[in-house]
Amino acid sequence: MKKILFLTLLSLAFTARAQVVVSVHETATDQPVIPAEIYGQFSEHLGRCIYEGIWVGEDSSIPNVNGYRTDVTDALKALKIPVLRWPGGCFADEYHWMDGIGPRENRPKLVNNNWGGTVEDNSFGTHEFLNLCELLGSEPYICGNVGSGTVAELAKWVEYMTAENGSMAELRARNGRKEPWKVKYLGVGNENWGCGGEMTAQYYSDVYKRYALYARNHSGNQLFKIACGASERDYEWTRTLMKNARWNMSGLSLHYYTVPDWNNKKSATDFTPEEYYNLLTDTYAIEEILTNHIAIMDAYDPERKVALILDEWGTWYDVEPGTNPGHLFQQNTMRDAMVAAINLNIFHKHTGRLKMANIAQMVNVLQAMILTDGPRMILTPTYHVFRMFNVHQNARLVPSEARCGTIVSASGEIMPSFSQSVSRDRNGLLHVSLANPYLDKAVKVEVEFDEFRPKAVSGEILKASTITAHNEFGKAPAVAPADFRDAKVNGKKLTLTLPAASVVVLEVK
Repeated sequence: MKKILFLTLLSLAFTARAQVVVSVHETATDQPVIPAEIYGQFSEHLGRCIYEGIWVGEDSSIPNVNGYRTDVTDALKALKIPVLRWPGGCFADEYHWMDGIGPRENRPKLVNNNWGGTVEDNSFGTHEFLNLCELLGSEPYICGNVGSGTVAELAKWVEYMTAENGSMAELRARNGRKEPWKVKYLGVGNENWGCGGEMTAQYYSDVYKRYALYARNHSGNQLFKIACGASERDYEWTRTLMKNARWNMSGLSLHYYTVPDWNNKKSATDFTPEEYYNLLTDTYAIEEILTNHIAIMDAYDPERKVALILDEWGTWYDVEPGTNPGHLFQQNTMRDAMVAAINLNIFHKHTGRLKMANIAQMVNVLQAMILTDGPRMILTPTYHVFRMFNVHQNARLVPSEARCGTIVSASGEIMPSFSQSVSRDRNGLLHVSLANPYLDKAVKVEVEFDEFRPKAVSGEILKASTITAHNEFGKAPAVAPADFRDAKVNGKKLTLTLPAASVVVLEVK
């Protein structure tokens, strides 16, 4: 019955070509900055994210610079990654940082109990990560071990990374780095309600304050301390942390994944139209979740001194057939590109409180930017969305709204039938990001400005022959951006037609 209702609603919606009007209020005085950190990434010791994905070692036959594979780092530089979270994830609360320093041949091996039971040789540790951040021009976001670590261990790690003098600085120098690094972001634990210790919110809030107290600022380095926040709709966790520890934190995290069904995550590439729309309505749920967590934070912190940090988000499906279930390797289709575009457009509108988001994960894991297979590499549809959208980084959000219809999924959930965001960069250029989620109907769009009269418009489009299209090793890309020339200037308007299931970013002069 639900399937019949769903298809009937779509049929009614498409009896005529859909129309969307985007009203852009470029004269509005309230134009907050979209933090670049909204485009953050996440790299965990999980599957092939670190090893093979990023780090191959200096002696590898895969082209590399100081052990970092060249093709991957070159592609990541084009994303302008503002911040990179490491070493986890669940791995963080079993990671002991001193195992990952000193001569690599002397570093102890451990079993990665969280992710597939594979052996971790610790050849990628603190120096390798922080040097990678310097290579990419990214701010490091260190996630500390609270679940199985000690207060002293975290305090000494901070000192090792950031102090100019003292025994930890001397140890760092013996290991090849005399000058301290600048480390801004420090996460005090990860998912401490689950894999990080199965703690209650009340208990963790006291633990957090203790660990945060001894994570000192050294040599002018100022830590932005992030408390472990809630999973999805656990509003009581947010309420408890804000009530008990808001004076001690700079940020509070949140995790939300777009998952078909936690008990049946289904294929990344084989899905029906009904499953596609169900997933998109699940994606749109982040708007309500952000709004509700922000309302709780506002009640305790009306001046918005504590940032909301969405440091894990993205799609989660079954792993690709024949791969280790604990390595979370999944393909990435045009559906994932649509999920990324919708999320980023939503995030822009909540940056009064939301100051960072970190998609999971950067390479070879979950909704990755890049997939590798030995020496081969492909860019995913999600990569292209992040590269196209990075024009919004540190730009000012221009208020806008879309007059559009709604889509009702087979599961009965409702979502807008269009997604948009507008920003103005430091050079005065306007950028308009648009997404048409309809699977089989183009949408005629008018972009109306209050006073501005565009002189020229250019853009890029991301679309594919089918929504299940994905890029594969050894084949020509099935999903890649192309120039978009359909937008026309008409007075204070732009007119254009967005193809079905497409994402467009316009530059307006």
